[in-house]
Amino acid sequence: MTIIDLAIRAAREAGEILQNFAARGFQVESKGRIDLVTEADLASEKHITALIRSHFPSHHILAEESGGTASSEAADDYYWIIDPLDGTTNFSHGFPCYAVSIGIERGGVPVAGVIYDPTRDELFAAERGSGARLNGRRIAVSTVAILEKSLVVSGFPYDVRERMDEYLPAWREFLKTTQGVRRLGSASLDMACVASGRMDGFWENGLHAWDTAAGWILVEEAGGRVTKLDGTPFDNFVPSLLCTNGLIHDQMLEVLARCR
Repeated sequence: MTIIDLAIRAAREAGEILQNFAARGFQVESKGRIDLVTEADLASEKHITALIRSHFPSHHILAEESGGTASSEAADDYYWIIDPLDGTTNFSHGFPCYAVSIGIERGGVPVAGVIYDPTRDELFAAERGSGARLNGRRIAVSTVAILEKSLVVSGFPYDVRERMDEYLPAWREFLKTTQGVRRLGSASLDMACVASGRMDGFWENGLHAWDTAAGWILVEEAGGRVTKLDGTPFDNFVPSLLCTNGLIHDQMLEVLARCR
């Protein structure tokens, strides 16, 4: 079984686990003031990691709930970076906007990624050099070239209550300079929306590698652009992300620069 085939299988099976919990109920615990974890997160992650270890025992795993090694200097090392339930707050409230996110890096470079939305049965997948797909159909970023005509999306990190004055200026500016700003509550789905042309851009502070690993390659393979918020090359382990269709990227960077 190839890496991408296993990632697709793992994401679909984990999505089924999430939907089973959603139907029958689950326990919720707090990792922080507004940071939650459920039985579903843990069961989904356990299933994904077991599948990976059974097929690729030499590969490394970094998962949101169980942790793992953050990165590797060995060029041949594969890293699976997993968010077993991206959108836990949505899930715990019964709001149907969440996903399973599985990204694979080799030597620090993204080589494959899968994002699965079980509520809509939408599976986004990408392999380096092979394009991006939604349920097997090729997808591409939008062709909107003017920021004022764009629809963008963002989110707030878990420290928003302590750093609200730092995060709100960008929201204010984009509300003034775009056609609309949305907040879905799932960073992987935000990136999938950019890759599929449903959104034109996405920015956020405070994300983790498991939030962005799959979306990074998905957006790039769909023809988009991914950088840090200051326009420098993206680093999956630095909490600074701007991804767009490429056409409005510099315009969004200009707005973000005014807000710093």
